Amino acid sequence: MRLQRRKLNLPLAGWALHCAVLLLACLGAAAPARADQNYSQQDFFDNSLSPGSYFYSRGQASAPSTLLLEDGKLPIETKEFISGPNALELQWRSAPNGGWVAEVDLKKWRNRTLLFPGDDLWLWVYSAEGLRAQDLPRLAVRDTAGNFSHPLAVGEFAHNLAAGKWTRMRIPLAAFRTASVHPLEPHRLNTLLFVQGAADNTAHTLYLDDIRIENDPVANETAPPTPQNVAAKGYERHIDITWKAVDDPNLAQYVIYRSEGGGPFQPIGVQRAGVDRYCDYTGNPHMTASYRVMARTSSLLESAPSAGATASTHPMTDDELLTMVEEASFRYYWEAAEPHSGMARENQPGNDDMIALGASGFGVMAIMVGAERGFITRQQAVDRLLKITAFLARADRFHGAWPHFLSGVTGHVMPTFGIYDNGADLVETAFLMEGLLAARQYFKADGASGRELYDRITRLWEGVDWNWFRATPRRDALYWHWSPDYAFYIANRLTGWNEVMVTYIEAIASPAHSIPASDYYSGWVGEGVGNPYANGKSYYGITLPVGGGTGGPLFFTDYSFMGFDPHAFRDRFTNYFDQNRSQARINRAYCMHNPNHWKGYGADDWGLTAVDGPHGYVPYEATPRLDDGTIAPTGAISAMAYTPAASMAALKHFYRDLGAQVWSIYGFRDAFNLQRNWYSNITMGLNQAPMAVMIENHRTGLVWKNFMANPEIQAALRKIGSASGQP
Repeated sequence: MRLQRRKLNLPLAGWALHCAVLLLACLGAAAPARADQNYSQQDFFDNSLSPGSYFYSRGQASAPSTLLLEDGKLPIETKEFISGPNALELQWRSAPNGGWVAEVDLKKWRNRTLLFPGDDLWLWVYSAEGLRAQDLPRLAVRDTAGNFSHPLAVGEFAHNLAAGKWTRMRIPLAAFRTASVHPLEPHRLNTLLFVQGAADNTAHTLYLDDIRIENDPVANETAPPTPQNVAAKGYERHIDITWKAVDDPNLAQYVIYRSEGGGPFQPIGVQRAGVDRYCDYTGNPHMTASYRVMARTSSLLESAPSAGATASTHPMTDDELLTMVEEASFRYYWEAAEPHSGMARENQPGNDDMIALGASGFGVMAIMVGAERGFITRQQAVDRLLKITAFLARADRFHGAWPHFLSGVTGHVMPTFGIYDNGADLVETAFLMEGLLAARQYFKADGASGRELYDRITRLWEGVDWNWFRATPRRDALYWHWSPDYAFYIANRLTGWNEVMVTYIEAIASPAHSIPASDYYSGWVGEGVGNPYANGKSYYGITLPVGGGTGGPLFFTDYSFMGFDPHAFRDRFTNYFDQNRSQARINRAYCMHNPNHWKGYGADDWGLTAVDGPHGYVPYEATPRLDDGTIAPTGAISAMAYTPAASMAALKHFYRDLGAQVWSIYGFRDAFNLQRNWYSNITMGLNQAPMAVMIENHRTGLVWKNFMANPEIQAALRKIGSASGQP
């Protein structure tokens, strides 16, 4: 089976089309200043998430020259830094007849805008002993298309470096002259190449930090205002610090300072402008600390220190840990939502304007969890959902279905996957409706605003023309995409086992544009088209009822089953709670068996599912071919309803043992790979909500109960049973 995240069984052209999202920049409409979009168009390096060395670097030396490397990568320095908690370390000896090169690559993430509008490259540099300008390395650059420059002498742009003092160096991008066949595009900078300079045969060490592409600071630049309302809250191994956003056009970063035991405040880290929360993972369950926050410009003009806030960590029960994960995951949809629509961004950092429809549906279910657990009030939740539904009513729709991505500013389609993806995405629409239908039931008794929300969701639900997406003359299955310009060109038939079952359930359940219940078997199961839906084989002593091989990525067990209760449905092949539990158990057993011998895998370190790994998107699953050592916390933790003990063990391991690299302000990061010392620097809208929702379904069945309470869903299941000859 070939698959792209949520795009299965694609023809080769469709596969290439959908993979293009990882390569293309999505500029969208103008984003608010100082938000993540601004950060991604200025920041080249701020710090390393990986301990010991910087993943996005490499180097090589030719004897007799030397270059210090850790597993082929540049080491990091943790005592002297600008953007804490670390800086890059460049340690070399340049000898006659030798050479060395150290490359530092741009961190890329999904939908990062690969364009730097600034005119100058700025680097903060530090030498403990001092360094003459003529002894500094040379520097070449490479752009995103692979074009490169001649190396230039860095010393031409710097004075002698004073010992033990950070100095900011400015190099105009125009100074880099192309050395490749095609013109260099320095505003699309991809790689810095530090190259041997003067062969003085002397050991030198240089620290590099807070590398940016921007213009000269404005004249008479002043320090930003002091952050207000600083608060701290302790959990088991970390403390969350929050503050009120500072409004200043020159704000570059917040600097977080910590004091322990009444000692002096020391900087421990930074947070990008546009985000007003910081996670201090201490690893210590018995610690009290005080915090201050300062706002600063890129030239290090800092505000006065904020008022202090103190909190303590403390041991937590299993139940408290579950609530902690739910709350942190929920925050992604509450605090990082796109402001005009209230909906979920695809990823953060990422394109600020890009709304993901399926992730927004998942986010609606996470907001339900937030209201149930008291993270927000029910009225706050209803107000947010009224904002979302008002936006959806005026946004682009195609035969009632929404596209995969919308601009939060304009409400228009963002054809991220290429020219043919400029219309409807039926599966993302189904995931969106899954969340909305669950919320329709949950909030319907919340007074006048709850009734208004119920009516709005009903109108959106009735507007989806599911029947339109039975594209072929046979009209025996649903198709994923439709374009107003290219019709059903992508031609992606929805046939399982994969993540799209709920699309058929909702299409059959539709009160206005339903499809025949027989399409469940002809379309989803794929009868008559040679689809190997049934399995029945045993893996590690566990029988898998349906699906190819070991079942596929674990998100197959989440996306359709966050609202749709798998306990409640049995077709000719299986009960789907049993199916999902078996797939989760096989996934864990595979990681315990660990045929590729990856570092870390075991009974508490498992969860193979589709994520952006160290080198881009991979649909990771329990097979040696689709397993490179990358674990996604959402895989194991979102299986909580199926494998509670094993998922809880994974949760504790991820949080307690890997926490500093894996835990973030929005809960668990997207993925990690211990074999390669790589940790994802993003959180994804598709992956945070499943953790919150499936934990809650395990605890109370909250979202399952409310989605299944929709009368149209129950009627659809009866129709499918009749179509299969079942009672």
